[in-house]
Amino acid sequence: MEPQLLHHVGDGVATVVVHHPAKRNAMTTGMWRALPPLLDALSADDRVRVLVLTGEGGTFCAGADISTLRGSPDEAQGLAVRAEEALAAFPKPTLAAIRGYCVGGGSQLAAACDLRFAEEGALFGVTPAKLGIVYPASSTRRLASLVGPAAAKYLLFSGELIDTERALRTGLVDEVLPEGELDKRVGEFTRVLTGRSLLTQAAAKEFVNGRTDRDSHWAEQARRGGDTAEGVAAFLERRQPHFTWTTPG
Repeated sequence: MEPQLLHHVGDGVATVVVHHPAKRNAMTTGMWRALPPLLDALSADDRVRVLVLTGEGGTFCAGADISTLRGSPDEAQGLAVRAEEALAAFPKPTLAAIRGYCVGGGSQLAAACDLRFAEEGALFGVTPAKLGIVYPASSTRRLASLVGPAAAKYLLFSGELIDTERALRTGLVDEVLPEGELDKRVGEFTRVLTGRSLLTQAAAKEFVNGRTDRDSHWAEQARRGGDTAEGVAAFLERRQPHFTWTTPG
């Protein structure tokens, strides 16, 4: 099978799989280009409540497939940044399910997700210093917001790989699961997320990501959407709520 991004939708969850196992799921130029339009399509799909990004087999993503890059390094980096920004801007909750190597461009993709769950034994690295590449400002800020300035500098200055224990301690990952338990935990947690209000999640995502100029927009969405009334009614009736708000087209 050619290197590509596979995806499927089921039970409210869109799963996107980085598929290039011959090179530890390194992203080709074509895969970087394909990610933003794929995310646009999944964003517009009302069946999708949560997105999970993962890699084929035992590796998340080992970075960029250098052999497929054409043109200048700036052009290649631009493709990666556009893909990363598209993932960060996805209006619904996103979760990276990580096994094995999560390095270089793989770490950019993971950091652009809202949450990161990793299996024990995974390795993380931000490696531009090994290639003499200037890491993009937006990617650097995103990394620093997750792990703090000192840990970001450690990763960027050294290019060294860190294990799941250190990744958890610094905030690079949110949960570490024993071997064989990652898929089960991701399934459990995405079921929790799909049962919650997407209105709340979408507004919270904007606010946490730094956009604070749309209070009136979200207040209007809450008035018109019906999730608040449903949530209160379900609480009073001691039942599970059935939230119906979807992201506006």
